[in-house]
Amino acid sequence: QQFSLRKAHIYDAMAAAAVIKVATKDLSDFKNAYTKNDVKKAEGLLDKLKLLLIQLPALPPMSEKTPTAQQELSLARDVYEHAVLFCLRTKDEATMERCFTQLKSFYADTRAVLPASPQENTLLGLDLLRLLVQNRIAEFHTELELIPPEAQSHPGIHYAIQLEQWLMEGAYNKVLEASKKLPSDAHALLVAQIASTVREEIASCSEKAYEKLQLADAQRLMMLSSEKEVRAYAEERGWYINGGYLHFSHPDTIAAANLKDEPSLKLISNALMYAKELERIV
Repeated sequence: QQFSLRKAHIYDAMAAAAVIKVATKDLSDFKNAYTKNDVKKAEGLLDKLKLLLIQLPALPPMSEKTPTAQQELSLARDVYEHAVLFCLRTKDEATMERCFTQLKSFYADTRAVLPASPQENTLLGLDLLRLLVQNRIAEFHTELELIPPEAQSHPGIHYAIQLEQWLMEGAYNKVLEASKKLPSDAHALLVAQIASTVREEIASCSEKAYEKLQLADAQRLMMLSSEKEVRAYAEERGWYINGGYLHFSHPDTIAAANLKDEPSLKLISNALMYAKELERIV
């Protein structure tokens, strides 16, 4: 019986080594496909990698202390880190969230076994940014509480913290300005979504606050890089440009609104006249 158990243990170790070898090769191929933007190939390799990781006993939920535990955990962490970045590029938010959830367990529970990942703080910052984009502010602060204070000064994490503060203050110009100074290329897609949302908010406020703006002022206010972008954005929102000014309402719309308001103005005028007459009588 003792021989049989030892034989089984040797077999498991050999099986794990074989899985690690295949997964390492597939991870290298996945990284190459990701770099070349070969989405279909990368998706197939990622699915295969997830199935291979299930076979490794050192990974959660089994978390066995195998001779190759460190190698297994390091490999799996690398897979999920690249999976997050790949899902970010393909805008697969649901899969990205699942990968983040699995990745966090490696960051939190394997510190005694693995050295810290050089990508950890950058990816934690991206996770905060993702929650900010989705307007999940309560979860943003919950996740922030789990990050050690010394790590919060990392550019990727500090960037997300700063953006959240500016959004809460309504300092939209600072948010748009910050969208041009990214801590990493991976931040670009998420920050573009925030910048678009903020620009929409500025545009909505401008429509209510102004009848018209000079093109240069509109460009500066909405943090657009050229007059051409202003014209394209104006067309998108149904504004019109005339004589160097950006008008937030079309002349036809204004005329129609004035016609619609005429009966209301007449009623107000009549009411004021009746009030004056009553005052004289009294």
